[in-house]
Amino acid sequence: MFSITENERMTRVGPGTPMGVLLRRYWHPIAASAELAANPTRAVKVLGEDLVLYRDRSGGLGLIQESCPHRRVNLLYGIPEQEGLRCPYHGWLFNEKGQCLEMPAEAPDSTFKDRVTAKAYPVQELSGLVFAYLGPEPVPLLPHWDLLMRQDVFRHIGATVVPCNWLQIMENSLDPVHLEWLHGRRVEYALLEQGPEAGPGQEWFDAALQTARAFSRPHKKIGFDLFDYGIIKRRVVEGQSEEDDGWRVGHPMIFPNILGGYGGLSLQFQYRVPMDDTHTWHVWYSVYFMPGIATPKQDVVPYYEVPLTNEKGRFMMELIDGGDLMAWSTQGPVAERHKEKLGTSDKGIILYRRLLKDQMELAQDGGDPMNVFRDPAKNEYLEFPRESSYNASSARRSQVGFRYNGTRFSPVLEQIEDLYGKVAEAAEGTRP
Repeated sequence: MFSITENERMTRVGPGTPMGVLLRRYWHPIAASAELAANPTRAVKVLGEDLVLYRDRSGGLGLIQESCPHRRVNLLYGIPEQEGLRCPYHGWLFNEKGQCLEMPAEAPDSTFKDRVTAKAYPVQELSGLVFAYLGPEPVPLLPHWDLLMRQDVFRHIGATVVPCNWLQIMENSLDPVHLEWLHGRRVEYALLEQGPEAGPGQEWFDAALQTARAFSRPHKKIGFDLFDYGIIKRRVVEGQSEEDDGWRVGHPMIFPNILGGYGGLSLQFQYRVPMDDTHTWHVWYSVYFMPGIATPKQDVVPYYEVPLTNEKGRFMMELIDGGDLMAWSTQGPVAERHKEKLGTSDKGIILYRRLLKDQMELAQDGGDPMNVFRDPAKNEYLEFPRESSYNASSARRSQVGFRYNGTRFSPVLEQIEDLYGKVAEAAEGTRP
């Protein structure tokens, strides 16, 4: 367990805090590109800072402080210009570097504007996400993780704000044994309690119940290994052996705050972005492979929000993601780790905490922590092995399983289900 002081050191993310120093060495997603299509300005809170993300009329992106340096008006209501964002109060114009370009009420020959800047941070756009870097120069490369770089996939992005500290969400990723209870027996209990009315019909209900019971298989063995990009967690559940993918290949956690998704026809990154000490922007970045059929072209990656609770204010325990949201949130805004009692099954969490401490000290000493990339040749395509493989039966399972988690709220859910039906037909040899 941690002392109260250690817990604060590991969970506080604001400027100047030890963990804040570490996390500022990384690029973090702060928005989906699709969000700026509806409105070119968006309020962003990340690592304890209130900022405004905008897209100007030339298509460029900027991320600057929320308050105008002049009279402190919120720039969320600013006017996007051909270059930069103009304050709506007195027309001061700022570019993506925070430099003031115009002060309409000042004399034409005034140099005052040259001496005024707003705090600004670099942003980059990649595969439907907007990333920001809030750390020291020189700015590292935006990591080219494999799922962001693939061109042969169909994508959508879901997100929600979780009212808790980012660390308790990440620690869940190093805790494989919760699968058999939270996503197995507890989901089964919720499904049986609600009946087929919990979802879109009997077929979905039967598939969800079957999956929950499969998740309920007890863990016989768990293991954790450090690898180039983070930690690989491994497991053997009842009915499996070390020859199965769950142990032989394992499941990646990408340091510091990404859970790598399972393999097969659908893959996922889960980003846990600290907004402040007690709120986390949680992103499900999902990609879908379409073997045997043409992958539809996407001009914009669809974005959707996953509700934290249902209309009754209850966590949706019949869903995989609903159980996770409950487990993370009900530990409190910041988990009281000085009260916890860890067992041998918590060795993955212990390893992750040690890794965080080591990398935090490295960053404080001015070194580059894990997954800070500076050599373009080593950043072209960052890939790691994943479990599972493609086949017709997995396509059929996927087709009825998308409503079993937060993807049920996606605006393209029915399109994905239809596509997977065609993938299954192609794999079964029933398509012409």
